[in-house]
Amino acid sequence: MLDKSIKIPGPDHPITVEHNPCRVVVTFGGRTIADSRNALTLREASYPPVHYIPRRDVDMTLLQRTDHRTHCPYKGDASYYSIALGGERSENAVWTYEAPHAAVSNIKDYLAFYPDRVDVIEEMASPEPGAF
Repeated sequence: MLDKSIKIPGPDHPITVEHNPCRVVVTFGGRTIADSRNALTLREASYPPVHYIPRRDVDMTLLQRTDHRTHCPYKGDASYYSIALGGERSENAVWTYEAPHAAVSNIKDYLAFYPDRVDVIEEMASPEPGAF
């Protein structure tokens, strides 16, 4: 039986989720898969930051849900999608927490992409108000 324990982030395993002020763009096969000015950045312990993008800013027609699932005691159960584009396919390249634990509830309805399974995840600085 899988351990489905729930752990609360704290000093020994901190997690923060913040609005990302940059535009976040994800490409695969030379095509834009996601483009958002509403991304969240999750920082967890010593792991690299992860950008979570709202579903409304992702081309969901290019994603195919898979049977793959994982469990994180801090975030909950993750579901996965593969990216299918033309003849290219990136297996389980995208994950989402559809019912995340309370500590990270704001990532519900957001998707994250594995950097090594897409072409690039790019953060583009937003221009200063009034700048050209």
